[in-house]
Amino acid sequence: MNKDDIIFRIGNIRREANLSGRALSLRLNKNDSYINRLESVKDFLPTMEVFLQILEECNCSVEKFFYHNPKSYEKDMEFLSSFDKLTDEKKEALLKLIK
Repeated sequence: MNKDDIIFRIGNIRREANLSGRALSLRLNKNDSYINRLESVKDFLPTMEVFLQILEECNCSVEKFFYHNPKSYEKDMEFLSSFDKLTDEKKEALLKLIK
């Protein structure tokens, strides 16, 4: 994942959290244009501390942020949780079915 991908995902989680760039910037105790500059100029990345604050303010886990397909994260985790509860035999049968 490169810098542009990270910035793109920050914008996505911010919008999913229904936060404007200004509102998120202020929640981070930053200049009111901090997030807008991050997303539009793309000339910097936030520090790790600020990045983690962004995730917290947007109610997004680190795991979901870096998941290969964040839009399907909840459904995939629900599936994995259900799959994990199956016996080994049922897991094998399900795997054969989906192949």
